[in-house]
Amino acid sequence: MAAARAQAAEGMNDDGEAVPTAFRNAVATLDEITPRTEIRLDPLPAPKRLAPYAFALEASLGVDDEELADGRFVLLHDPQGQDAWHGTFRVVTMARAELEPEMAADPLLPEVTWSWLTGALQARRVPYGASSGTVTRASSHYFGGLADREAQAEIEIRASWSPAGHGSSITGQLDAGAHLMAWCELLAQCAGLPPESSPEAGVVQLPQRRGPQPG
Repeated sequence: MAAARAQAAEGMNDDGEAVPTAFRNAVATLDEITPRTEIRLDPLPAPKRLAPYAFALEASLGVDDEELADGRFVLLHDPQGQDAWHGTFRVVTMARAELEPEMAADPLLPEVTWSWLTGALQARRVPYGASSGTVTRASSHYFGGLADREAQAEIEIRASWSPAGHGSSITGQLDAGAHLMAWCELLAQCAGLPPESSPEAGVVQLPQRRGPQPG
């Protein structure tokens, strides 16, 4: 996707230090995925304080030239492991989308939104553990000189989890691409698009948001 990924694939980071093979292989699996057509992925500068090695992507989801959702996906690696991770890898994400104000007021929204993530991971049969996160909803109402503006509402989900078992039981390598695909599905559902994964996940959907929907 970009120079940052090329450097990881070549085995060197921005400081000229050798990148562990496990992390290079995990980043390489991100190149193998093809997200749904509404989603665009681009590289971001990776955070440097969360782990010795990191790779970051930003995502935008648009339909008919209207952006409906955006977010970030970060893959972290610490060869020594971290206690809170229960392993050597960690996925850290953020997704947000505009909502109908009445949808934002739904008391089940936080639980349903979190189920979109866990359902997507289960549908992809992605092993994970030590998950944590927050679901935040915010609304804006306008008065006085701004009273002609429609009320706006937004949902934001921040979530992190640890890939379990280092992905494939055959290669022993982390399939980070599968985790990214599951997260892309969460982003799509936040935007009101139907899931593409198997119905076996039992994903709960809220009423669709206003705006363009796929035909």
